This record gives sequence, structure tokens and C-alpha cells, in this order.
Amino acid sequence: METYNYTDLSEQRIEELCTRQLSDDDTIADRVKDIINTVKAKGDAALFDYAAAFDNVALSQLFIEKSEIAAIAATIPAEAKQAIDTAYANIRTFHAAQLVKEQKIETMPGVSCWREARAIEKVGLYIPGGSAVLPSTFLMLGIPAVLAGCKEIVVCSPPQKDGKTNCYLAYCAVLLGIEKIYMTGGAQAIAAMAFGTATVPKVYKIFGPGNRYVTQAKQLVLASGMTAIDMPAGPSEVLVIADETANPAFVAADLLAQAEHGADSQAILVSATQEMIDQTLLQIGIQLKDLPRKDVAEKAIANSYAVLTENLEQAMDFSNIYAPEHLILATASFEELIPLIINAGSVFLGNLTPESAGDYASGTNHTLPTSGFAKAYSGVSIDSFIKKITFQHISPAGLTAIGPTVEILAAAEGLQAHKNAITIRLNSTDGY
Repeated sequence: METYNYTDLSEQRIEELCTRQLSDDDTIADRVKDIINTVKAKGDAALFDYAAAFDNVALSQLFIEKSEIAAIAATIPAEAKQAIDTAYANIRTFHAAQLVKEQKIETMPGVSCWREARAIEKVGLYIPGGSAVLPSTFLMLGIPAVLAGCKEIVVCSPPQKDGKTNCYLAYCAVLLGIEKIYMTGGAQAIAAMAFGTATVPKVYKIFGPGNRYVTQAKQLVLASGMTAIDMPAGPSEVLVIADETANPAFVAADLLAQAEHGADSQAILVSATQEMIDQTLLQIGIQLKDLPRKDVAEKAIANSYAVLTENLEQAMDFSNIYAPEHLILATASFEELIPLIINAGSVFLGNLTPESAGDYASGTNHTLPTSGFAKAYSGVSIDSFIKKITFQHISPAGLTAIGPTVEILAAAEGLQAHKNAITIRLNSTDGY
């Protein structure tokens, strides 16, 4: 992990450091285009073929239903069941508080305006899975979808070697009331939900993290105009701002927690003290030796770096340019830094708040913008699964009050029919 001195960096160099562009992005885009076009043309047949090619599974059908999901869920270990129950409760509590009914506003006497929420009817949830165990993502997407009231929730997840799902995802499905899981993953799952197949329903919006193929597929189906997506996303990332009050072992653990996601993940350390950087790098070397995913984490750490700043304010300046998915303020003075945060997906305050708590069970959502998109996007929430529709009602007194304003503005823009829509009502003798 290389160390840079912030004061020595030009604006251009800082922008380069904050760019998450990988050399083979164009190659991946071409591969994903082929997958999407194949699924669009061949439907279910393509999904069976890709399951065999990518997952090494010969599927007999593309989904498992409620009874089989329940049977798989029943095999979950007791301690895992309890952990999922706790995470479910915390995530649901946090997201349920976001269901706020807005008030009607009288903008002038007799003119009332308001907004009402309506759930997106058909949503698709992509849950990375297969041989991995990723119940947290299912909870993070499924809970707000259910709370929002989405009528059709389509769940896609890569099959295990037996063509089924694991007990952890099955148990989440039971908690969420999901009656069917489609056994397809990768870019082909995104294409199936975007275009629909004989088996997989077409949805209006697709949610969920994934590898670079999944991310590219989401962006391509969005560009095609076929379906919306939750946000652009890429490899996972964390930026830790640490001062002299931080524990280097804690900081190293947080950086490695992100690094073990994948070789293309980034773990950035920013500090105003060289000693903190040196001690953290030492701890990374110590802790790395014992990680089961050591090879993956090592590659990610090699793809990462540290930045030495003059003070915490300068550290925040760099963080806002980088716009991290996860921002950890490993400092006792985090309260003073909160107002300085402009761009971040989710923030973890103090020395006892690891990013992994938010990944699993604190309650906030872990589906977050990456690759600098935190400058313009928020993480998944209840709002992600709803639309806000505006309403207005005008009374007779309101029409008299607002009418002349609309007539003048419509005339100024040369839109006579707009003006007439007001005038004909004002001049009506029928009453209103």
C-alpha cells in the first residue's frame, strides 16, 4: 500500500487517485452485451445454458417454490437463525421509520398541493449467492420492498451446486414472505428481469449489488430504457480517517474487512499522523496472515493506498473528493467532522463503530453508491421502492386568486391554450 502526501498532490493527481477505472472495463462491457442480447433472444433457454456454463449446474427448473424454500430454511443452524432475526428486526425498525405521510400545503388561499407515495409495482432483487452465504443483502433489499408495499417482488440468486439456494437465503425468504426464488445469477439474471422470459417476470426496477458483470448489466439495461436500477455501483470500498486517538489494529481490521470482498475493492487510509499510517500498515501485515481470503485481500490492499494530510479538515477535503461508499471516522472528535461530510454513502462514527456492523445488523442499508457516485446518489431506502405523486386541488376562491397569474405567464410564453384553460373557467356561468 503506497502512501501519498496530500500537500504534494496536484488537483489532477488527486482526481486520478480517486478514479476507479479498471483496464478491462471495455472488455467486460462487450461480454455483458452478448449475454444480455442472448437472454433477450432465447429467454429461458439462455438461462439454462448460462447456469451450466457459469455455475456448473444442470438445472431442471429455473426456480424453487414456497414449500421447498420452507424445507431448506428449516435446516438453518439455531445461532444463525437468531442472528438473522436480530438483523431483520433492526433493519425493519430503521426502514419503517422512513414511512412518513406528507402534509397538504395551501400555497395560497384555495390552492392545495400535496404528495402521496405509491409503491413501485414490480421490483427485482438480485441477491449474490450460490455457494456463498449472503443473507444480509436479501434483508437489506427485501425489507424496504415489503414495507413499501411492492406488489410483485422478483428474487434472483445464483444456484448452488445442487441447483437450489442455501438455508440462509431460504430463511430470509420465509421471513419476508417471498414465495419463489429464481435460480439464475450474473448478468443473465439482470437481463431476465429487465426483459422478462417465459419463467422470470419483467420488472420495473432492479436492485442489488454484484460483481462487475452484474454492475455492467444493470447500467446497460438502464441505458436501453427497459428498466430502472437502484444506482450505479462497482467494487466495494472504504475510506478510513484516523487520528492519534484511533487504534491501529481496529483501523487495519476495517480496511481488511473491505479488502476481502474482492481483488478490485479499495481500502483507503487517510491520516494526519505518519505514525498512525505506519502502525496501521504493520497491523495489516499481521492480520492478513490469518485471513482465509488472504490472496484476495492482498490484491485489494495492493490496489489501495494511504494519504498523509496536515489535519483532519484536509482529510475531509480528500474524502469528499473521493466520495466513498463507506466512510469511517476513527477519531474521538467525529462530532466536529460530521458537518464537513458532503459526499459519502454511509458513515461510521468513532472507534467502536466498524463498517461491518452496518453491513449486517445495525439497521442502515448496506446497498450503497460506489465509484464516486456518492456525489449524486443515496443508498437504498424506502424511498428507492416508491414514487412520489403530486396532487393539487383548486377551489372557486383559489381559481380567482391564482387565475390571473397563470394567464399572464401563459401569454408571456405564447401558449394561448394554456391561458384559455384558465380564462374559460373564470368566465363560466355554470358555477364550479
